[in-house]
Amino acid sequence: MTKSDIKIPIEVTRVTDQLYTAGYEAYIVGGCVRDILRGETPKDWDITTNALPDEMLDVFEHAHYDNDFGTVRVINDTEDERLHVIEITTYRTEDSYTDNRHPDRVQFSDSISEDLRRRDFTINALALDLQDVSRDNMVSVSSETLIDEHGGLVDLQKRRLRAVGDPKERFQEDALRIIRGIRFAAELSLEIDPDTLEAMQDEVARLNDVAVERIRDEFEKIVSCETPKLGLEITQKIGALDIFIPELSDTIGVGQNQAHSYDLWEHLTRACQTTADKDWPLHIRLAALFHDIAKVQTKEWSDERNDWSFHNHEVIGERVTEKILNRLKFPKDLVRQVTNLVRWHMFFSDTDEITHSAVRRLIQNVGKENVWDLMKVRRADRLGMGRPKEEPYRLRKYQSMIEEVMRDPVSVDQLAIDGNDVIRETDESPSPRIGWILHALLEEVLDDPSKNEKDTLIDFANELAKLSDSELEEKGTKGQKEKERLEKEALKDIRSKYHVK
Repeated sequence: MTKSDIKIPIEVTRVTDQLYTAGYEAYIVGGCVRDILRGETPKDWDITTNALPDEMLDVFEHAHYDNDFGTVRVINDTEDERLHVIEITTYRTEDSYTDNRHPDRVQFSDSISEDLRRRDFTINALALDLQDVSRDNMVSVSSETLIDEHGGLVDLQKRRLRAVGDPKERFQEDALRIIRGIRFAAELSLEIDPDTLEAMQDEVARLNDVAVERIRDEFEKIVSCETPKLGLEITQKIGALDIFIPELSDTIGVGQNQAHSYDLWEHLTRACQTTADKDWPLHIRLAALFHDIAKVQTKEWSDERNDWSFHNHEVIGERVTEKILNRLKFPKDLVRQVTNLVRWHMFFSDTDEITHSAVRRLIQNVGKENVWDLMKVRRADRLGMGRPKEEPYRLRKYQSMIEEVMRDPVSVDQLAIDGNDVIRETDESPSPRIGWILHALLEEVLDDPSKNEKDTLIDFANELAKLSDSELEEKGTKGQKEKERLEKEALKDIRSKYHVK
């Protein structure tokens, strides 16, 4: 291998140095070594050692021991979340997995080779010796410091995902490794080794015995990575989708109407991929993936249109999506967010017919805090159809109308006092003079917002009350015209932003 130097965080080398000083072996291991070799900054730092857990507790002052999994967690005084907790495990071998979830027992070992042999994929069965770290915390990655007994480095270089040893044995030990493998392939853009892929297909039924929360966590990572479409396609190919989201599997081969270039499955996965390309958050990605999920149940032929129709698929889709997300035990707030977007994604957007009042109703239905997320789902929906333009004129116009109705208009309501205050403080009677006073005050505030204080405005109002009707009307009309001018300017700016009229 080519020799290269990398910098290791001091929080990590401090831990390994304490183990070395106490007379033990220590290696950074697994995903962090894989990330280093890929030129990425590790998200987590894991260490393995021949020290037993009780021995580690004697070495580290700020540490605690997880008896269930044999992990010691060392707490570092740092604000970096990736380095606040460093996990250390004793070399170990694992017994059989009767429940397809956890080893029946964990046995500690004194051999790094045995520890690496129990790991899932070759790219994770890598360890790096940090004994020769330089003063500036640089370590040389070479054949002398890298422990690679299963060809993980070559697999990384060939962009290949391969199980350690017999792939069937690995998946029989822990069936979750099947979904983890899909996730690694999607996250790292790896091709799955044929023998490993075949074993994943052969053992996929074991996922029925895996806790749904564990599957959900891996599924969430697949959807959240840069290439969720790839992950979803592998999940479907090996039969895993039939096990935990059969509703999505049912969309394969379902034709759509003439507006669509793809079948329903391809449309949904493309829409989801669009949200990843935009780096949008999880709830938008899930809404894009499930927005048309109920077209399977609602597909009907329309003689009138000479095409397929899917009436109320968004209403039924809300219920189907809720069922899926609840079954996977996603948090309730996330379920509400996603189902809300699915429910309202079919808003009518023909700007030749749509009115501002209709836009207000949509905002009321979906919520001000969600309306822009809904626009993102609509954009993903459109691109997932194979349309060349992400934001055609009518969608830009609709977004302009949203911004228009959501903005706070220039109004006397913005003043720190109202008509009742004017009547009470100036002894004026209810009459057009009150409106003239308020509009005259508004003009003052538009010129200088710092004047929008109750006492200041009352003083101005008392001065204005001394004017004749004609003088006051002139000032009030001037304020009204200034308000209208600013309104027009604001609308012009919004429409210019979206390039619409």
